[in-house]
Amino acid sequence: MKVVAKLASLWRNPLGRTGAIVLFLWLFLAVFAYGFSADTSTWANSMNLAESAKPMQHRGADGVMHWLGTDRYGRDMTGRLLLGSRVSLSVGFIAVGIAMLVGIPIGAWAGFYGGPVDSALSGLIQVFWSIPSLLMVMALSFVLGKGFWQVFVAVGLTSWVEVARLIRGQVKAWKPAEFVQAAQVLGYSNRRILWKHIMPQTLAPLIVLAASQFASAILLESGLSFLGLGAQPPMPSWGGMIRDHYPYLLTGQAHLALIPGLALASLVLAFQVLGTALRDVLDVRAVK
Repeated sequence: MKVVAKLASLWRNPLGRTGAIVLFLWLFLAVFAYGFSADTSTWANSMNLAESAKPMQHRGADGVMHWLGTDRYGRDMTGRLLLGSRVSLSVGFIAVGIAMLVGIPIGAWAGFYGGPVDSALSGLIQVFWSIPSLLMVMALSFVLGKGFWQVFVAVGLTSWVEVARLIRGQVKAWKPAEFVQAAQVLGYSNRRILWKHIMPQTLAPLIVLAASQFASAILLESGLSFLGLGAQPPMPSWGGMIRDHYPYLLTGQAHLALIPGLALASLVLAFQVLGTALRDVLDVRAVK
């Protein structure tokens, strides 16, 4: 309940307010993407090569206004950009969820039981920790195949290590606490002590880590899509949009690559700023 009360004060933090506003704006645009798009087809994928790479505020031959212009295939950039935010946000939410489901139990068991259990699970954590995230994601993508859902799994299975390391450290720090010793004297089971008494104490740092992992997951997905391993056409992805249009940076039509790049940067920065504000509001550094 203390964590919930502290979260209520997030709006009074300038960084938290800024991050929350930007994040809410992207969520709103993602949900109502078709309402702002000149193309209401699936994934805004209607091609018209006669309208290829038109400038911003371009009115097409059909009289429809393309506020951000059209891409190299004559598709509406506004619709593609906003629908691409759905991909990024979905990857963030689901990949972080997978990381939590895998990392929390492993870290909790390692920190609470110690001994051989801790040695085995810590060894597993260290093995995965030693492999660069992008390399691991690429390897999993090759194994699982290209596609939207494969990205969720690949990113989630590379993000659990940080969660496990955090939870292991937190559980080991809280295990000697007096309330834990009291629960042991009262004869409570290890399972109850771990999940009902110790784990709630780890909520604050876990929330802060989740915000950071959202940003990392979105960047990883964009990187995979840029390399052609992420979301596949016709599904729009900001990384894919940058890949398709980065040659235009030197042709006077740089907006085709810069707009999705700036969108990506704003969303990632919003999560990072929100994470910083959460750290200050929840006073994570005071958690022992």
